[in-house]
Amino acid sequence: MKRISTPRRTASLSAQLVDSLRTHIETGGWPVGTRIPPEQVLIEELGVGRSTLREALGALVHLGLLEARVGDGTYVRASSELQSVMVRRASSAQRDNVLELRTVLEEYASGAAALRRSEDQLHQLRELLADADAACAGGDLSAARGIDALFHRAVVRASGNDLLIEVYDYLGTALTSALGGLPPDSDGAEEHADLHRRLVDAIEARDESGARDAAAAIVRLTRDLEALAPRAAEEQ
Repeated sequence: MKRISTPRRTASLSAQLVDSLRTHIETGGWPVGTRIPPEQVLIEELGVGRSTLREALGALVHLGLLEARVGDGTYVRASSELQSVMVRRASSAQRDNVLELRTVLEEYASGAAALRRSEDQLHQLRELLADADAACAGGDLSAARGIDALFHRAVVRASGNDLLIEVYDYLGTALTSALGGLPPDSDGAEEHADLHRRLVDAIEARDESGARDAAAAIVRLTRDLEALAPRAAEEQ
């Protein structure tokens, strides 16, 4: 039987740019949560026309990797299409279910981190705690949320479980996007910080049970503060 010949196609410049930008995002060139450079900067850096750039960025927005915010620029929403799907799924799920999933993942990871962490990983956790304290003291909510996400990813990486790390890399953004973060001036901010310090202390002491308890307590605090938020708003 005669085979159907495959047509030859040359990818358009915008399609090539989509592939290039997608790879840049997937490899961490633009980390999740960051704002990408302004349009004019990208035009000059990439040597493409405005319409080509906008077409490529629009495609990445459609894929869920980028998010255009009116008046604020374009941000990296996910590092892959799979992560984008998980962000949308977590955003539409009941918050109690999201909290339960986060508890399962982070409680186990924290216990494993206490048993397997390296000195370098422990040092990184301490540095992230200091960065988070500085961001909260300065009232930089966006930075505080970003550092908190990095902290929990670092705990998971310290678990030494490659499969868990890979799963959390996809789900971590979805969970933090769905749950948000604590405002630096909330009544629970200090307790939130204390629990994180307790978690790192347990990991340093190789206290598996203590690390798991601290991780679970962090999620419980998030849930409790969310429950109090509507009541506080009504009282104001």
